[in-house]
Amino acid sequence: MDPAEVMQRAIDLARQGLGEVEPNPAVGCVIVKDNQIIAEGYHQRFGGPHAEINALHQCRQKGIDPAGATVYVTLEPCCTVGKTGPCTEALIEAKVSKVIAAIEDPSKEISGRGLAQLRQAGIETETGLRRKEAHLLNAPFFKFTHTGRPWVILKWAQSIDGKMAWRTPPREGNWISSPNCRLDVHRQRKKVQAVLTGIDTVLQDNPQLTVRLDGVAVERPPVRIVLDSRLRIPWDCRILTTPDAPTWIVTTPHSFQTDPDKIFKLKQAGIEVLEVAETDQRCDLEEVLIQIGQRGLQQVLVEAGPTLQSRFLESRLADEVRIYIAPLLLGQSGIADITEALSSFSRIPLHHIRTQTLDDNLLISARL
Repeated sequence: MDPAEVMQRAIDLARQGLGEVEPNPAVGCVIVKDNQIIAEGYHQRFGGPHAEINALHQCRQKGIDPAGATVYVTLEPCCTVGKTGPCTEALIEAKVSKVIAAIEDPSKEISGRGLAQLRQAGIETETGLRRKEAHLLNAPFFKFTHTGRPWVILKWAQSIDGKMAWRTPPREGNWISSPNCRLDVHRQRKKVQAVLTGIDTVLQDNPQLTVRLDGVAVERPPVRIVLDSRLRIPWDCRILTTPDAPTWIVTTPHSFQTDPDKIFKLKQAGIEVLEVAETDQRCDLEEVLIQIGQRGLQQVLVEAGPTLQSRFLESRLADEVRIYIAPLLLGQSGIADITEALSSFSRIPLHHIRTQTLDDNLLISARL
């Protein structure tokens, strides 16, 4: 069998775990013996068995002995005890002969130790096969591990002529994007650890920013984060009145000096209030991301108006964009012109561009 094709199969398997395993990396595993695939597995959910364990379990279910087999895995096997036991010990116990990992695990607890443990047990190891694809698959995990900062995804919906909202007041059913686009957004919310917006969006649209998928229980809802440098958030907004997800308000020293009573009441209501430096009377975005990362949040979805989106782009703090384009020309009936806001910075090349049709809308996703 072509080793590159087998590793690609492992990567395809790993991709099935996206949206369920975060903040863990998505990992796939294929076991080959006598030039035949005898078992497969992937990390299916956060806290559940890892890919290697699931593949070895499939061997047992089939009654096949994995001894002497070659294991293809998209990330270096773990050698630590977390929510599950070490995968290295399971592979050693199974007496496999070789482990091919697409890429090393960058976390300080592992970082080559898993492969070294396998070699000490007499198992041959190899790395680098489909390395680029494996890195792209778990880019948020690698960024967070190396920098301590979250992966930032900018998301917006717009008309063909670049308008992000109607001039009429927001109401149920008054959407730019299609139903399947909105469903896709909820899937993205489920995948990340935080959904971030600005106070202007809260005041204008009054969003909930929760995950709402029919028939899907959300065990770990993303944190709702509102950037509110002057603490204008109203007590009756949905973000404060719907207890379906934890909520953080990010503000500046100005608010702590001028409105300590409101901060006290927010904290009493279970809202976490973060203090960051101020830049031009706005929350400093770089410090916002540092504090989010310090609290262990690995991926952030930014759902906001054009001003905040353009600030992330201008500061080169975004990693990915997801743009939903509806077949509409809003003209004078639309406001919030994203094209005008995006003209404030110089050229930013996009990479790994993908397009997808959702109903009659177009989704463009890309890395920065």
